[in-house]
Amino acid sequence: MKRILLALLIPFSAHAKVNVVASLPDLGSMARDIGGDKVEVTVIGKPTEDPHFVQAKPSYIVTLNRADLLIEQGLELEIGWLPALVEQTRNPKIRVGSRGLVVAAEGVPLLEVPTMPVTRAMGDIHPGGNPHFTLDPERGKIVANNICEGLIRVDPKDADAFRANLDKLVKRIDASLAEAQKILAPYRGAKVVAYHKSLNYFEERFGLVEVNNIEPKPGIAPSPSHIAALIEQMKSEGVKLILMGVWHERRTPDLVAQKTGAKVVEIPANVGGSLDAPDYPSLCVAMAKRIAEAMK
Repeated sequence: MKRILLALLIPFSAHAKVNVVASLPDLGSMARDIGGDKVEVTVIGKPTEDPHFVQAKPSYIVTLNRADLLIEQGLELEIGWLPALVEQTRNPKIRVGSRGLVVAAEGVPLLEVPTMPVTRAMGDIHPGGNPHFTLDPERGKIVANNICEGLIRVDPKDADAFRANLDKLVKRIDASLAEAQKILAPYRGAKVVAYHKSLNYFEERFGLVEVNNIEPKPGIAPSPSHIAALIEQMKSEGVKLILMGVWHERRTPDLVAQKTGAKVVEIPANVGGSLDAPDYPSLCVAMAKRIAEAMK
């Protein structure tokens, strides 16, 4: 009889945790902090991958088939790879409209929402607005709440634990935000150039002014004429910093830096993108320290 009871308990214990799949590292980090020991979290995108172009491996279909909860950024950030994976799964829990889908963008105040019809001639413009909002810790707290509510939907019995963990995470985010603001306070109003329009939320929160981009339009490779004009603008306005993700090519930023005397700074713009950004609260501090060091 004891053996029978043990056999019955083993599969129950193995499946007791909520199986969470997050599209991107920032979302996975928050899910781990909020879910605690109640969840198993798998992240699809790597910290060093451009979130627009994550490699959609067939093995991810198996991962998504087992998911109780899928967390995606939204605003079509993952449109090039995630919908195709979900479509190939047989998992009704994570389909659009199901309780097992969390769209992180819900309720987040957005920047750069187009006021006119979007065409391909405009580059990689997202019709719903700029999707890189997790780089602002204040907006990140909204995302964390969305994730918490999603976990409660699929696992209501652990709602109190999820809410308690959310409170702890928010306090850590607030502490990191205050530290990052202190680090960057001397550089408020500093002009920067970014490779892609992915740092706007961070720049707005911490008072940096983005005057131009290496890309002439989002997702469009720079032409020689654009780079020539950018170099002249940077010289004229005294721009001394070029910010870029680790997935962007270095040749063009290095050329612009050589011509202008600016510094190129690779930003760990995803959780895990550097050793000093192992989780979501630490991310803004790691970014702030990189920028402040380059400003000295």
